[in-house]
Amino acid sequence: MRTTFMANDANIERKWLVIDAEGQTLGRLSSEVAAILRGKHKPTFTPHVDTGDHVIIINAEKIELTGNKLDDKMYYRHSEYTGGLKSKTAGEMREKFPERMLELTIKGMLPKGKLGRQTAKKLHVYRGAEHNHHAQKPEVYELRG
Repeated sequence: MRTTFMANDANIERKWLVIDAEGQTLGRLSSEVAAILRGKHKPTFTPHVDTGDHVIIINAEKIELTGNKLDDKMYYRHSEYTGGLKSKTAGEMREKFPERMLELTIKGMLPKGKLGRQTAKKLHVYRGAEHNHHAQKPEVYELRG
């Protein structure tokens, strides 16, 4: 008789993966990274356990957006004060805060709640081609399609 495999902290094996964002489309990259962070690419995936790998994204400033999104897509934040709504276009975000743009997109694709917050901590986004995780010996990950 077979039993269903349930992952737990004792049998989770995590890798460190490096993904180059240069020339990649924002949404397609984000959805694949979100699946890797959750662990959906592993046969040991368990929905209620964080089984994913650590992901390092480099060259965040070279991410691409299709169509008129650079001018039309807006990012909003609010200071909680009256009249405190701040907005930036995707072009401004890519120029000034490319790391934050990628983090917001990927975190929006993760589960909400404790599991999603725990999963999001394994995301590391960097503006240039350099990162400071060489001690973890990250592997280069090639995106599908």
